[in-house]
Amino acid sequence: MQNPILFEHPLNERTRTLLRIAHLFEQFEYHLAGSSQWQSRAALQALLDISSILARTDIKKDLIKQLDQQQKSLASIGANPKVDQVRLQQVLDDITHMTERLYACNRQLGGSLRKNDFLNSISQRAPIPGGSYEFDLPQFHYWLNLPHTERVMQLDGWRHEISTVQETAELLLGLLRSSNVYQEQTAVGGIYQQNLNSKRGIQLIQVKVEAASLLYAEISGSKHRFCIRFLESSQWEHPQQTEQDVPFALKTCAI
Repeated sequence: MQNPILFEHPLNERTRTLLRIAHLFEQFEYHLAGSSQWQSRAALQALLDISSILARTDIKKDLIKQLDQQQKSLASIGANPKVDQVRLQQVLDDITHMTERLYACNRQLGGSLRKNDFLNSISQRAPIPGGSYEFDLPQFHYWLNLPHTERVMQLDGWRHEISTVQETAELLLGLLRSSNVYQEQTAVGGIYQQNLNSKRGIQLIQVKVEAASLLYAEISGSKHRFCIRFLESSQWEHPQQTEQDVPFALKTCAI
């Protein structure tokens, strides 16, 4: 039996940014291990995309604010006798450590990468179709022909400059994704809608649907409500909402 397909949808801009950053770091890690020039290209492009996101001046402030919110929320459940106190303290310590590391970063996150002339030359050509070919970027062509071990060391060194962001995103998303459990639901006629309690502040929707159903989930929503439509994947150019009732697993995540 095929594994179910997971669809995630953020309900605010902060969670959307976290998901994009984590997604790009996953791409970077996957391609970093590869020995081909194409994988080094892909790893470097992921790094440049992360650097571009971090150019926003409010990213550092947002990350610290989210860590602070998580810390206050988790500390408030400490009196519950059912809570694993050892695990809770470990998580609180991790949050404190990450907050201190972000405060210790005296410059804009990823600033040194954006000031790197070599990386800038690639970044400026990247939006042009075929713009990273060797006649446009001979230095990049030279770098790609270095031994794999040297390219990996260079890439890992650049990633180290923003490793705090990677670890913070992983910590925050890990806490968010584990904040609830899946509930079995049914989308009647291929659609499911739910109003939300604005006081709880749902930040992320997770939907699991069986791959064998040949359906995919299209999610939209805000802090007040969300809607899930299941569309038939056989119609690639003009997908249509299915008319069948669709069983699926739903998780609403918030801390």
